[in-house]
Amino acid sequence: MTANGYLQLAFYVVVLIALARPLGAYMARIYEGEPAVLNRIGAPFERLLYRVCGIDPQREMRWTEYAVATMAFNLLGLLAVYALQRFQVWLPLNPQDLGAVSPD
Repeated sequence: MTANGYLQLAFYVVVLIALARPLGAYMARIYEGEPAVLNRIGAPFERLLYRVCGIDPQREMRWTEYAVATMAFNLLGLLAVYALQRFQVWLPLNPQDLGAVSPD
């Protein structure tokens, strides 16, 4: 590993440790239902997103709904990554001109 690699790793660890306390405090406030600064900024967008998706924030999901949603999300992610790999030859920002990954 080069000195640049060690420097990047050290920078990542320092940033991660520096963000642990504020992010943890923010998450604790959210989970306890207390007001947070980012709630005022993101709440209108969140309500709009819930309305568009037909989500009732007061109702909890059953485990079967959660399992289906998790599986659907993972399937969509798998298909998105597969499409990116198959179409990478035509995508912009491909400076090495890499070809598409084979289907298998």
